[in-house]
Amino acid sequence: MRRRDALRFIACTIAIVPSDIAAQTTAKTYRIGTLTVGPPKPPTEGTGKMLVEGLARRGYRLGENLAYEARGAAGNIPQTPNLMHELKAANVDVVVTIGYPSAAAAKASSVPTVIASGSGDPVVTGLVQSFAHPGGSVTGIADDAAALSTKRLGLLKAASPQLRRVAMLWNIDDRGMTQRYDASAKAAEELGVTVQPLGVREPDDFNEAFAAMNSEMPDAILMVTDSLTLLNRKRVFKFALEHKIPAIYEQDFMARDGGLMSYGADARESFDRAADLSAEIFRGAKPADLPVEVPTRYLFVVNLKNAKAMNFMVPNNVLSLADEVIE
Repeated sequence: MRRRDALRFIACTIAIVPSDIAAQTTAKTYRIGTLTVGPPKPPTEGTGKMLVEGLARRGYRLGENLAYEARGAAGNIPQTPNLMHELKAANVDVVVTIGYPSAAAAKASSVPTVIASGSGDPVVTGLVQSFAHPGGSVTGIADDAAALSTKRLGLLKAASPQLRRVAMLWNIDDRGMTQRYDASAKAAEELGVTVQPLGVREPDDFNEAFAAMNSEMPDAILMVTDSLTLLNRKRVFKFALEHKIPAIYEQDFMARDGGLMSYGADARESFDRAADLSAEIFRGAKPADLPVEVPTRYLFVVNLKNAKAMNFMVPNNVLSLADEVIE
């Protein structure tokens, strides 16, 4: 299925249940759910696979004592609460979420919830009371938005010393992404960089964003990632390439997929930690008592192939910082 077709779906569903033989045993079967405003996360690839592998390392294996339910709104954010209702009806023991709308829907359901990524600062967005004592049905992995924004802008400025104006693309309807935009805008101000705010709500809004940049061309682009910007990332890649504008993204796969640079938390670490927190809940722990964690490993990826295509010279001092260079 082409990604641009994904928005035509109201929702997508994946369910993996234990085999008949396993179901006949007396061992308890634990049910893990995943919820995202993007496409559902299958257990055989990407972050869904990372989560399942993390659970297997802790003794919970598909087809033996683990069942997997995945729901994804395919970009239709208002559908997210309905999908969460489906997961609750499926009696999941834990739901692992990606993105703020998913985490908010999960919190409203009172199902034990583990945030894996993309929800911003959960204290600022009201998902938890504090990092040390979440105090409700939600725990997980937090975004250190202020530090990450400063780092991304610093990398952009190091790669493009003439940087004076940066266009920021984000989903204005996503509270978690807006919090990350606010942190990015504050970091830009501290670096003496002017922000061109380009909030979007739907795919057609990208045309207006591109028109605004054509009217007043920025020196660089920073895109805040959620399901909407993710599904339209190729359009941003194309615009940046055609206009020879350096851009930085939040997840490493986006640099591999055609973006110039990315800096963000290592997804393998984040989803392994989400698996560990889920396993703790399987064993009887309460999310309220499980401190929210912050990633410890971040990846900086540079796509030199993209840089050469836009005749952009990435300084050696920037390349030396990269965890991965794509040539």
